[in-house]
Amino acid sequence: MPRSPLALAALASVAVPGLDVYDVLRSPLADADFDVVIVKDATGQRWMVRAPRRAAAGAALEAEMGVLRALTRAREAGLIEFEVARPAGAATIAGESGGRAVVYSDIQGSPLVLAAVEPGPGLAASIGRTIAQIHELPTTLVEDQGLPSYTAEEYRQRRLAELDAGAQTGLVPPRLADRWEQQLENISWWRFEPTVVHGDMGEHQLMVREGIVTGVLDWMDTRVADPADDLSWLVAAAPEDVLDSVMEAYTMGRRELRDPHLLDRARLASELALLRWLMYGVRTENADVIEDGRGMLADLEALLFDSEDEALPEG
Repeated sequence: MPRSPLALAALASVAVPGLDVYDVLRSPLADADFDVVIVKDATGQRWMVRAPRRAAAGAALEAEMGVLRALTRAREAGLIEFEVARPAGAATIAGESGGRAVVYSDIQGSPLVLAAVEPGPGLAASIGRTIAQIHELPTTLVEDQGLPSYTAEEYRQRRLAELDAGAQTGLVPPRLADRWEQQLENISWWRFEPTVVHGDMGEHQLMVREGIVTGVLDWMDTRVADPADDLSWLVAAAPEDVLDSVMEAYTMGRRELRDPHLLDRARLASELALLRWLMYGVRTENADVIEDGRGMLADLEALLFDSEDEALPEG
């Protein structure tokens, strides 16, 4: 059961001595793994409170705190311009779920709305610079926290294993499975330099204020892996001219970028995200998620192959 906002506010007061909660606001960041609220203190300062709903989420929350502290040091050293939430304290949660609720300094701004982004040197360019700064971070920032680190070949094999597991369910359209296998077996696509990646990049993770990205949230999937992963949401949803502006700023922000298949892999990553959603349903035996995943894969198959079928000559 979700915890009440007042219960989370009480945990915040325990986690941060002297924090006098004046107001409690619900947060759109709450999900199946976490209860989240925003609290205001008597001075008007805002704080985010996040409490895990199960043990695995609690472990991810603990690991994220180390990443956030490392990112704070990176910002102080001038390696990144955007803000990250700063852990201010934690309080043990009573009950079966256990774990700790963590209180963070809140980042000013509103979640990005991709549909409102226009091409050019403004917000689109700021998105590109932000992602480039993440990918330019030293990989030791992640490795020192004990988080996953993959070579390009290890990551390709990881993707192949995901595809094999999906194909064995019999729920993946064969034409999609063949397409993905061909792209994963195309070694020329997978000669990339692994970088620090956010791992769950999207609209709700980017905070925006006055036309620029001011902060990046949710670092629980951070790893050293394929930089294409952080661009997959843009390839899937951004208009072409907006994507061009993002990528122009991104390329300028990378010190050395020799990766001709970066966007090819980003497109593949956006498609495989649908497979991962299906497999989540399979693992959790959630019939609604399975049906949703199958529907999305069917829509993708139609999008990718129906136009090709129509273009084939008759006879």
